[in-house]
Amino acid sequence: MADKDLGEHDLDLFFAAARDRAPEPSGALMARVLDAAEAEARPATRDLPTPAPVRRGMIASLMSAIGGWIGVGGLATAVGAGVWIGVAGLADPVTVTGDLFGPAPLTVELMPGADSFTVAGGTGW
Repeated sequence: MADKDLGEHDLDLFFAAARDRAPEPSGALMARVLDAAEAEARPATRDLPTPAPVRRGMIASLMSAIGGWIGVGGLATAVGAGVWIGVAGLADPVTVTGDLFGPAPLTVELMPGADSFTVAGGTGW
């Protein structure tokens, strides 16, 4: 057999013979598999104690109401911005908007005498 050079046709015969004979599991293996399946299918005979319900603390309940860590992060950001604006002492919001959006718009008085009229206390009716 060592002298014989196997051709492509001879290898095809070997592969066809291997495909025709499918491997079958042994009887011992099948018995173990069936025993394991029956053991899993049987209901548990012993009574297990039920776990006590988990009680949540006040902080966990508050965080859940806010929206979890995302809500807490948003609130912390808002608090930080409020403290920053408060410490910076921006008394005039026009200063901030003027710096951000350009010069303040021109104001036009539609009723120039309305201020003196309301100060006098009369409604004119």
